Amino acid sequence: MMSAAPHPLTIPNFRAYWAARFAMTIAQNGMIIVVGWQTYTIARQTMSPAGAAAQLGLIGLLQFLPLFLTTPITGWVADRFDRRWITRLTVTLQLLCALTLTIVTAGGAMALPVLFSVAVILGLARAFAGPAFGALAPNLVPRTVLPTAIALSSISWQVGTIIGPAIGGFAYAIVPWGAYATASALFAVAQCCLFLIGPVARTIQPQKAHPLRQISDGLGYVWQNKLVLGTITLDLFAVFLAGTTALFPIYAHDILHVGPQGLSMLAAAPAAGASLVALFFSFRPIRTNVGPKMLGAVMVYGTATIVFGLSTALPLSLIALAIAGAADMFSVYIRQSLVQLYTPDDKRGRVGAVSQLTISASNELGEAESGFLAAALGPVGAVLVGGGGAILVTLLWTVLFPSIRNARSFEPPQSVLDAEKQQMEQPK
Repeated sequence: MMSAAPHPLTIPNFRAYWAARFAMTIAQNGMIIVVGWQTYTIARQTMSPAGAAAQLGLIGLLQFLPLFLTTPITGWVADRFDRRWITRLTVTLQLLCALTLTIVTAGGAMALPVLFSVAVILGLARAFAGPAFGALAPNLVPRTVLPTAIALSSISWQVGTIIGPAIGGFAYAIVPWGAYATASALFAVAQCCLFLIGPVARTIQPQKAHPLRQISDGLGYVWQNKLVLGTITLDLFAVFLAGTTALFPIYAHDILHVGPQGLSMLAAAPAAGASLVALFFSFRPIRTNVGPKMLGAVMVYGTATIVFGLSTALPLSLIALAIAGAADMFSVYIRQSLVQLYTPDDKRGRVGAVSQLTISASNELGEAESGFLAAALGPVGAVLVGGGGAILVTLLWTVLFPSIRNARSFEPPQSVLDAEKQQMEQPK
C-alpha cells in the first residue's frame, strides 16, 4: 500500500524533472566559466588587463540584457502555456549553442564576436527556461510533499550552478573543446528526461484577463508580499555585489598564477561547500527560524568573499570559496522554498520570472559589475567592495523587511492555501 505522502523522487514525473534540471544547470554553468576564460585569454592577446577585465563585464551584460527585456513576457508564457514544452524548446536552443562552441573551439576559430553572439542567445534561452522550470515543479507532486519537492529542486539548481564551473574547468584543462562537448551531452540528457514527463495538472488561467493585466498582477503580487519581495531583493543585491565567479580567470591568471588547472580548482571549491550543505539538508531539512538563518548565511557569504579577495595563497582561497559556497547554498535553499510556497500556482510563472530576473541580475549583471569594477579598482578592490557591500545590505534588509527576520517556518499564509484550491485542469 502506497504512502499518502510519497517522497518526491518516487514520483516518475518529478524524478525526470529533477534529473533534467540538474543536467541542464551543470551544462549551463560549465559553459559560462569557459566562455569567461576564453574571453579573457583572447582579449589579453591584444588588450591590457583592465581592458580584458572589461570584456568579462561585457559578456555578463550581454547575457543579462535578453532576460531583462523579456522578463514580463517569459513569466506570462510560463503561466499561460504548457510548461513542459517551454522547457524542451529552451533546452534545444542551448544544446545548439553548446554544439556551435564545440565545433568552433575544436577548429581553432574561436573569437570574441562568436562568444558575444552565443552569450546573447544563451541569455534568451535561460530567460524563458527559468520561470517554466521553477513553476513546473509544484505541478508534479501532491501538496503534502511540495516543501520537500521545492527543496530538492532548489538543491538540483544550486548544486548544478556551483559544480558546473568545476566540471567545465576540468574538461577544458583536458582539451579546450571538451568543456562544450560535455555541456552538449548534458543538454541532450536533459532533453531526454524532459520528454519522459507526462501530462500534468495546473491551475486554470482566467480567460477574460488581458495578457498585460496578467503580467501586472504577477508583478503586483511580488510588490505586495513583503516576504517574497524581501527575499528576492536580498539575493539580488548580496550576490550582485559579492559574486566572484567572473573574476576567477583573473585570479587564476594574474594573482594566484595557477593557470586553467587552478581555475578549475577555484570553480570546484564553492561546489564542495555547497554539496556538503545540500547533503546535510537531504537528511536534516530546515524547519525553524528560517528567516534569521537565511540572513546569517548571507552575512557569512559576504565575509568569506572578503577573505577570498585578500588571499594570495591557493589553499586559503579554496577554503574561503568553499565556505562561501556553503553559505550561498544555505541561503538559496531557504529563499527558493519561501518564494515558491508563498506564491499561488497561477502566479508562480510570473513571480518566478521576477525571481529569475534578480538571480540573473545578481549573476550575469553581477559579472558585468565585477568586470567593470575590476577594471577600475583592480580585482582585489572589486572583491573587497563586493563582500563588504553584501554584509551592509544584509544588515539593512534586516531592518527594512521585518517579515524576513520574523519568518519561523515555511508554512504559507492562509491566503495562499485558499488560492491553491482553485479548479485545476485535468491531464489530457
